[in-house]
Amino acid sequence: MKAKIFSVLQRIGRSFMLPIAVLPVAGLFLGIGSSLTSNTTISSLHLEAILGKGTFLNNFLTILTNVGNAFFNNLPIIFAAAVALGMAKKAKEVAVISAVIAFFVMHTTINGMLTLSGVIIDNQVVGTNVLDGTITSTCGILSLEMGVFGGIIVGLGVSFLHNRFYQIQLPSVLSFFEGERFIPIISTISFLFVGILMFYLWPFIQNAIFALGKVVSTSGYFGTFIYGVIKRLLVPFGLHHVFYLPFWQTAIGGTMTVNEVMVYGGQNIFFAQLADPNVLHFSSEATKYFTGEFIFMIFGLPGAALAMYHTAKPEMKKAIGTLFFSAALTSILTGITEPIEFSFLFVAPLLFGVQVLLAGSAYMIAHIFNIAIGLTFSGGLIDFVIFGVLQGNSKTNWILVIPIGIIYFFLYYF
Repeated sequence: MKAKIFSVLQRIGRSFMLPIAVLPVAGLFLGIGSSLTSNTTISSLHLEAILGKGTFLNNFLTILTNVGNAFFNNLPIIFAAAVALGMAKKAKEVAVISAVIAFFVMHTTINGMLTLSGVIIDNQVVGTNVLDGTITSTCGILSLEMGVFGGIIVGLGVSFLHNRFYQIQLPSVLSFFEGERFIPIISTISFLFVGILMFYLWPFIQNAIFALGKVVSTSGYFGTFIYGVIKRLLVPFGLHHVFYLPFWQTAIGGTMTVNEVMVYGGQNIFFAQLADPNVLHFSSEATKYFTGEFIFMIFGLPGAALAMYHTAKPEMKKAIGTLFFSAALTSILTGITEPIEFSFLFVAPLLFGVQVLLAGSAYMIAHIFNIAIGLTFSGGLIDFVIFGVLQGNSKTNWILVIPIGIIYFFLYYF
């Protein structure tokens, strides 16, 4: 049984390789584009003439951002198709199209349930009393934020139905619908009910995460560690947005008067302080929700990538090296870590557990050492330079990230 389970997990892991191979390029597009088109970034570097709105570079970088966003915003359906492709035994193209159909059916069903319950108004507007981050647009459909986990549910479910029914025989009057043609039909029916189930089940998970966030914010350094662990643990499920957004954008992440204005949320506090020339040191209480990311995104996970390359079988080293070099470069430059994390998440889940604990400790250590570096969306080298190095060590303690990061590189590597 253990060998069978491990074999299934390996097949799931292999099915992730196709979308993972594209993630580094999409991550570079998104990271570079979003960082260098941010008004805060442009003004802090005084590059309005080169990168300001309307310039050639700004237009080009905006296109890069949109291309990267298009990939990451549609990652769930890409994973749904990829998992169905990898797990189907025969007639794989049928499994892929059935997974795409099932994905739309599930989210359309959820959308219908949300509309009927009044959470979504006129199929376009989210109600004012809805928790931030719980509803998102999935392929143009307002639905529950399920992240790639929603896609994986569809991919696994459809591949199971496919492998079981793709050779089914029906009565002669229904013979047109037998075999492969039966798969999209049974997938549509099944995921109609899966969508109804998710409508009732998923909000409980989301609300539990939000409640846990309130506890984390009041627990000091240990709370920072727990925050980091939970955020990284939720990445595969797409639920990390529900968890961290309140800390970044609302009073749960702290309140502070900056330049005689009350500011709410860790990220908002940092950018308010960034614009205030009288601030001597940025608040590490505000930035504790993201500063630690620079330690494991720039240093730690690339160490893990190098370790996986060094321990690969000789005949696989070339392919593994190409994959992990681009994935490590993406993590370093932009802070997009999914290409590395997803490559071992289901193949070696214990290693992902190690990553979660080490990442959590990185958040805590950055908090303890009063390191205060802001970011736009992730902890890559671009944001590290702009919001750390260029702001001066006296304001950020950025220089401490380097020795701590080197230690984390070896911790991850070994």
